[in-house]
Amino acid sequence: MQMQFDIQGGDFSAAGEASSEVKKALKQLNIQPQTLRRIAVALYEAEVNVVAHAYRGTMTVDISPARILVQLQDEGPGIDDIGKAMEEGFSTASDKVREMGFGAGMGLPNIKKNSDEMHLTSTPGTGTTLEIIVNF
Repeated sequence: MQMQFDIQGGDFSAAGEASSEVKKALKQLNIQPQTLRRIAVALYEAEVNVVAHAYRGTMTVDISPARILVQLQDEGPGIDDIGKAMEEGFSTASDKVREMGFGAGMGLPNIKKNSDEMHLTSTPGTGTTLEIIVNF
């Protein structure tokens, strides 16, 4: 099963809609609750990162009998230092984003903790690609 979602940067009212749709689809496939929770956390964090940091992005989801593969590609400022961005508590979120309760610097570390594989590449000034794999 494949799904694709467009994510608009700055649209916090829609943040979480894509990850919620994926969660609904996985519930219908009777994915184990623990695995479902891990996927929901990882996808929500990834989706909010696009909303908070990018101009726009796309989430592509491929669900097979053994795993879920999710790729997020965004157009935005990119990440200058991926190693630093992976540190808990490090954030480049704007004051506006922080005032809304986002941007605590836990997004990427939470994605890594809740996925079996995570691959992150970024080109400053162009955008970021994130691949998340969770095995069932």
